[in-house]
Amino acid sequence: MYQKDIHKVWLATGENRVYLEPSMANRHGLIAGATGTGKTVTLKVLAESFSDMGVPVFLADIKGDLSGMCTEGVENKHIRRSIDTMGLTDYTYCKYPVQFWDVYGKKGLPVRTTISEMGPELLARLLGLNDTQSGVLRIVFRVADERELLLIDLKDLRAMLQYVGDNASEFKLTYGNVSSQSVGAIQRALLALEDAGGEQFFGEPSLSLSDWFEWDENGRGYMNILECAELFQNPILYGTFLLWMLSEIYDMLPEAGDLDKPKFAFFFDEAHLLFDDAPKALVDKVEQVARLIRSKGVSVWFITQNPTDIPDSVLGQIGNRVQHALRAYTPHDQKALRAAANSFRANDAFDTAEAIQSLGTGEALVSVLDEKGIPTIVERANILPPRSSMSAIDDVLLQSTVLASAYREKYSNEEDNESAYEVLTEENAEREKKENEEKAKAEKEKEKAKKKASSGRKRTSTVERMVNSTANTIGREIGKKIVRGIFDTFFK
Repeated sequence: MYQKDIHKVWLATGENRVYLEPSMANRHGLIAGATGTGKTVTLKVLAESFSDMGVPVFLADIKGDLSGMCTEGVENKHIRRSIDTMGLTDYTYCKYPVQFWDVYGKKGLPVRTTISEMGPELLARLLGLNDTQSGVLRIVFRVADERELLLIDLKDLRAMLQYVGDNASEFKLTYGNVSSQSVGAIQRALLALEDAGGEQFFGEPSLSLSDWFEWDENGRGYMNILECAELFQNPILYGTFLLWMLSEIYDMLPEAGDLDKPKFAFFFDEAHLLFDDAPKALVDKVEQVARLIRSKGVSVWFITQNPTDIPDSVLGQIGNRVQHALRAYTPHDQKALRAAANSFRANDAFDTAEAIQSLGTGEALVSVLDEKGIPTIVERANILPPRSSMSAIDDVLLQSTVLASAYREKYSNEEDNESAYEVLTEENAEREKKENEEKAKAEKEKEKAKKKASSGRKRTSTVERMVNSTANTIGREIGKKIVRGIFDTFFK
């Protein structure tokens, strides 16, 4: 809960109150813990606090329980107990400004991007391509750039693949071999992506992330909630989409230096999907963006079950940690538990590893960066209750919220502007037309020559034909006699 009087986020209470410094929030954060231990509550409390301080927020809603943030919370015995034990004297329920988004356009405004904006690296990961196929895809993008052909949707990419494949010999010396097998493999991968909903994701109008930087009349930042229940069924598409957003926001924002609070906050649920099966080059890219994006005033929070789900290179960029309970039933779990415990500055009042296993629901080990950027000693504390509803809203309210959005007209209707598909289709049509015209012309010239040859022959009369026929007959008879005479002489 954002405390305006002291300009800090009151996050939790244990032996002491735990405050998050807004100026250190862009050093990123981690919310970890087993299922059912309270990660969603922590996420909501932090998101509400960012909104209260005027910071727009992005939230990936996988379980469908974040939509209630647009309605006031309802008191129950658990919340009342938290209010009383934490001494929340100024606690009030409230609703927050929300925009709903959905890649499939069912439970939110459609989210689209173009093939060009996605780029060959992320697209190769999305398609599950090997190194050779990824190389061919990069060639396709390079040729499209040189020809100034827009790659907007899947049909553009298919057309471009066909074009490069048909003219592979022309590009071989410049870019390397483009095999028909690789082109075919990419085309098949595109079919699989289309079946998974990729056709809806790629198109125009593409999402302008600047539209997420919005505030209500009270100066609170908007909650941009992405409906992910269906998207999450395709983990690769989900993870790649989040990586695309992170890269886009990084490219969009200018350098900001040290700020008193972030410009924007991202919450990535099931964050391990960002890195599962990702090539090292892509993981390095995420690390680079995580390291540099904080200078642009962006706070990124990774939510996952286990800290070891996040690569060490990325964990090294995280300064604020909220660790809910972990279970250690297997040797692998025990190793992960020790790693989580060792990431905190020890507190002499308890053993960190033992505490992680004994935490109750809504309780966590918390360490944040102080005003000097130094990690605080870990505290065992109870997370504050959220002020918005913990329950999902019904479809009627959700749809009415979507229809009332100021961006509905901008994003609801899909556009099909001229791009690579249209240009290449027109070129093919022109080429076929020219070939057909040349073929028809050649046939016409051939027929003309045939008629000319026929008309140039000497016509003979009936009498001449009779004389010629008689002469031919006489000639044949004389020839036979001569031949017989020769053979008769030879055999005598």
